[in-house]
Amino acid sequence: MITAEGLTKRYGDKTAVDDVSFAVSPGKVTGFLGPNGAGKSTTMRMIVGLDRPTAGRVTVNGAEYRRLRAPLSEVGVLLDAKAVHTGRTARNHLLAMAATHGIPRSRVDEVIELTGIGSVAGKRAGGFSLGMGQRLGIAAALLGDPHTLILDEPVNGLDPEGVRWVRHFVRRLAAEGRTVLLSSHLMSEMAQTADHVIVLGRGKVLADAPLADLVRAWTTETVRVRTPRATDLSEAVAGADVEIVTTGPETLEVHGLPAARIGDLAAARGIPLHELTPTTGSLEDAYLALTGESVEYRTKEIA
Repeated sequence: MITAEGLTKRYGDKTAVDDVSFAVSPGKVTGFLGPNGAGKSTTMRMIVGLDRPTAGRVTVNGAEYRRLRAPLSEVGVLLDAKAVHTGRTARNHLLAMAATHGIPRSRVDEVIELTGIGSVAGKRAGGFSLGMGQRLGIAAALLGDPHTLILDEPVNGLDPEGVRWVRHFVRRLAAEGRTVLLSSHLMSEMAQTADHVIVLGRGKVLADAPLADLVRAWTTETVRVRTPRATDLSEAVAGADVEIVTTGPETLEVHGLPAARIGDLAAARGIPLHELTPTTGSLEDAYLALTGESVEYRTKEIA
C-alpha cells in the first residue's frame, strides 16, 4: 500500500505537487497518468525518498521509504533506466546491487532470465539499446522480489513482444497481491493493463477511480447506424438530449440514445437497419477530456 497525504512539493515559487492525497492498493495495477509537467515524476521521487516533500507525507506499507529496513526488498523502482554504471556489464550491475542488499547471486540469474537479457548479460550496459536498457532497469526493480513495484514508463523503447511481456507480468504481480504503480503516456497500453487510475494535472489530483468508471464518466456512448432510410430514422430518434450526425448517405452517429432504443424505434416504424453498432469512449478520450485544461505544454494544430 502506498499512501500520500497532503503531499506538496515547491521549487521556489513553483508548486510542482499541490496537496495531493491518494492510496495505491495491493492486488491491482494502478495507472498513474498526467500531461508533461503534471507532477507525476516528482510524486514518484517523493515516494522513494529522492525528493523531500515541502508538506504532507507519503508512506509505503505504513512507513516512509527512508525508514524501510530493506528498501530494495520492499519496493522495486524504475524511474530512470539510464541510471546505471555504463562501464559495467548488466550482470555485474545487478550483482553489485545484490551485494549491497544481501540478496543472493541466484536471484540475479533469476531476474536476468525473467527479463530476457541473458544474451547480453555479459555486455556493458553503456552499449545497450533503449529497449534493452529498459529490461535491465526492470530486472533491477525486481531484484529484491519486492511487494511494491513503481515503474515509470516501463515499456518505453520495447518491441511489441516486450510491451506484451510487461503488461502480462505486472498484472500477474498484482494478482499475487502486490502493489503496482505504473506510469505511462501510452493510453492504449494503459487501457489494457490498469485496473485503477490516478490522474494528475498541474500538480493536483484530477481523478482517482477504477478505469471503467473513469471512461464511463468522461466519455459518451455513440451508436453507428446504417439504413437506407436515414432521414426517417433521424426523425424517429430525434429528441432534446439526442445528437445526430450524418456521416454518409446511409449512415448516422447517434449520441444520447442506447442502441436498443434506436432499434425499437426503427422497428416500430418499419425502418430497416443494416448496421447498429454501439461504441464506447476510450481511456484516451476520457484522459483528453479530463486533462484538457491542465496541459502545460500544448502543441499547435497544423491545418
